[in-house]
Amino acid sequence: MINLDMIHAGLEKGEFFLEYLPIWSLEHERCVGAEALIRWQRPSGLVMPDDFIPLTDNTPLSGLLTYWVIDRVAAEMGDWLRNQDDVELHINVPPEILGRGGLEYATHKSGLGDVKHKLVLEITERGLPDQIGLHALELAARQGVRVALDDVRIDPASVMVLARSNVQIIKIDKSVLLGTESDGTMPRWAEALSVLLKTTRLEVIAEGVETAEQLALLRATGVRQVQGHYFSRPLRADAFLHYCRQPG
Repeated sequence: MINLDMIHAGLEKGEFFLEYLPIWSLEHERCVGAEALIRWQRPSGLVMPDDFIPLTDNTPLSGLLTYWVIDRVAAEMGDWLRNQDDVELHINVPPEILGRGGLEYATHKSGLGDVKHKLVLEITERGLPDQIGLHALELAARQGVRVALDDVRIDPASVMVLARSNVQIIKIDKSVLLGTESDGTMPRWAEALSVLLKTTRLEVIAEGVETAEQLALLRATGVRQVQGHYFSRPLRADAFLHYCRQPG
């Protein structure tokens, strides 16, 4: 059974590493960014984030892991961020950290202060109303940090929240695409998303794209950026950089 002491020991032993899931632009047909994903390689095998990240919620380890990720991103992707135009790097963060100034300190300490505008902090949809609040989002925006709302499920209630929020980017949860029909009709969530895209300035990234049918539906809806195994699986840093150098 995984516990907090084991996670802390894993950090000290250097058992954690990052993989990068490319973000693909449908408009420019090229890689325009990535999401940094933490992995834990224990002697007994690979531990995925869902098996240890929830244990760290609202504990000091949550911040330690976040700052470790920022330091690794700086070491592995700092030069790429500085040398490439129009790219961005997404980092998953616990929502309670946004309003405490810790990320501001961490980005400067890691040496990423000069490319802070290319970082996107991802928070989950459930963290928006109760843990962050509009004040923390506004604070992040004033500091030059962009915020993405992750794991969004398109329904009337979420559309209303999104239309009023200060997030700049939303990421459509991969479960939404699982119900994609192949008969040519547009699902209700796609219609709602199309309206949202036409009436707001939100950027939308669709997660979990695995088929040509899903991709065609997203294009018709107006989505411009996607992630998923249809384009690439998560990659280690060197493999990701090689992937981004490939023609579209």
